[in-house]
Amino acid sequence: MTTFRWYLLGLVLLFGAYVAVEYYRPKPLNWEPTFENKDKIPYGTYVLYQVLPEVLGVRARDVHAVRLPIYSYLEGEEEVTPESASQLYQDEAQTATSDSTLAAAPAPPDSAQLAAEDDYAAGLAESDYPKASYLFVNDEFELSSADTRALLRHVARGNDVFIAAEQFNSQFADTLGFRTAPFVGTPRLKGPAKAAGLQDSVQLRLSNPRLARAAGGTFRLPTLGAAYRILPDSGLQATQLAADEKGRAVLVRIPHGRGQLYLCSVPLAFTNYFVLRPPTSNFAFAALSYLPVGRPVWWDEFQKQGRQGEQSLLRVLLAHDALRWALYLSLAGAILFILFEAKRRQRVIPILRPLPNTTLLFTRTVAGLYQQGGNHALIADKKIGLFLEFLRTRLHEPSLDLDEAEARERLASKTGLSLAEVELLVRRINFIRTSRQVSDNELLLLSKALNDFRKAMA
Repeated sequence: MTTFRWYLLGLVLLFGAYVAVEYYRPKPLNWEPTFENKDKIPYGTYVLYQVLPEVLGVRARDVHAVRLPIYSYLEGEEEVTPESASQLYQDEAQTATSDSTLAAAPAPPDSAQLAAEDDYAAGLAESDYPKASYLFVNDEFELSSADTRALLRHVARGNDVFIAAEQFNSQFADTLGFRTAPFVGTPRLKGPAKAAGLQDSVQLRLSNPRLARAAGGTFRLPTLGAAYRILPDSGLQATQLAADEKGRAVLVRIPHGRGQLYLCSVPLAFTNYFVLRPPTSNFAFAALSYLPVGRPVWWDEFQKQGRQGEQSLLRVLLAHDALRWALYLSLAGAILFILFEAKRRQRVIPILRPLPNTTLLFTRTVAGLYQQGGNHALIADKKIGLFLEFLRTRLHEPSLDLDEAEARERLASKTGLSLAEVELLVRRINFIRTSRQVSDNELLLLSKALNDFRKAMA
């Protein structure tokens, strides 16, 4: 027992050492591009979010992380339905356009409708809306039709919006008139990089010479992190602010109403890894330098982290007192019903059926097998054996042999029957024993003779 305890102690110590090693072992670096302002991993945006007040010349409290949809945050409505979004657009269009323009669909607006909406939004009093710069840094920029209209109205009122993403929502891109496409350079490396057909890096440069000199000239980013380019339509008034070495745009400025919209196809340049590296850090700061200084900043986190707080399906019910108390009362009533209903009902006692007596069924089955054979010699032999055993037990004759004359005489004297009757029974028994085939009639006669002999003995 002592040896077993030592072995057990050794196993416990080994397990504890394993747990300690696994707990204190350095965790592998996470290279997933999350673009979240709380992530300090290489492809998070924690560093940029912390230095935004210094870069844009605002106080720290003027930088807000937004965890609501664009429409909900800009228009002050918690939920947006297709009917409310359509009605809102039609109400605005009625002020600036004729009835013929209103016949257009509340779906994605065309250029005429968009211009009318911009004129209406730009004509509103500036004091009615706060001035703020809206920043988006994400891999994909996705938004609904209501979000698109709310964002463009925000720009038309004299605000600036900066969006860094590789892929843009098709409705948003079609509304403005641009698209993004991936471009991969020619191979310049050996080994796996050459086999993959990728360059090691891509060179980006700012279009403004003075800003380029101040920022340090050109910037080199990995090809996979800077593969997309912005392709404006021919009719779009877009100013190219940064491009690759072949002149394809990666940062453009699009005027919209009284504001500016900045689109960048290199969101990886705004992550921690490239912001902290001196050769590439100035690209993000130079791109953000186009935003107005001293204006509050709204940093979008909704498209990366979702809503803040409760995300369950019951959040609408829990948001209103009446619905919340109705839900609580319903749950309490259901619990009380279950408790009282369980007390009233008892568990059903199962019915245990008695085991059936299959002796008679077995006897019938065996008899049927004998009857199907057609030869009753075996049954007759069994009946004769049982009869002889009865005589030995009843007359106390252990060695009774009916073939001996003395045995037959003793049987006659003990049973009180005549010797002739005993001789007749013995002859019938010997006849049956010597027969190869016993018919039904012979079996019945034998059975009758044995039963009559037993009754005579009684």
